[in-house]
Amino acid sequence: MINIETCLTPEILSLHQLEGKIAVVTDVLRATSCMVAGLNAGVKSVIPVMTVEEALDYSKKGYITAGERGGVKVKEFTIGNSPQEHMQEEYRGKDICMTTTNGTVAITEAKKRADQIVIGALLNVSAVANFLKSAQKDVVIICAGWKGNPSLEDTLFAGALIDRLQEECNLTDDASFMALTQYKACKDNLVESIQFNASHAKRLSGLKAKSDLAFCAQEDYCDALPILKNGEITI
Repeated sequence: MINIETCLTPEILSLHQLEGKIAVVTDVLRATSCMVAGLNAGVKSVIPVMTVEEALDYSKKGYITAGERGGVKVKEFTIGNSPQEHMQEEYRGKDICMTTTNGTVAITEAKKRADQIVIGALLNVSAVANFLKSAQKDVVIICAGWKGNPSLEDTLFAGALIDRLQEECNLTDDASFMALTQYKACKDNLVESIQFNASHAKRLSGLKAKSDLAFCAQEDYCDALPILKNGEITI
């Protein structure tokens, strides 16, 4: 049986043991959704970094720069943090360097200790579940949240993943049980639950990113499985 625990925000990641485990990092709105959708559409790789300056250094090497601060595209970057941008034909076969407020921070912290990093979103939640069933290693689900606080959409991803693994896993913490309970309560109207209740969804609606919300709230849009290896996320 797989032991699963959930970290609702990277602020408390130090309380979780990652050594010897697979870390599944999620930032549904919108970093990991961009990675999943972009790589599924033909993007070659994504390099996650912490700072704008690091990303701009990668641009000198020919990388496409992508990301945001506070939900708003960094003005020096080629694209922002909308999955629709990452799926454009012109980025097929291209390498992207991304930095975001929450998602790339969570990935950077997780890679310091975890055995393996898998990128998860509602868009590929069943693909992630199937991989974990095959791997048969203990798992920590890391929710990127928003500026240190838990977020509804990432918690719902954790619940959706656990729901698909129930017969294969032991839940080792209350956060995992809470996530599963919340998902079961919302799964029949997941899009509406996120659109109308998630604080970051409301924030993005104000930033004219409302069209991304329904897309990112889709379960199993694709079976892409992005994995971080040697600092690079590929499928």
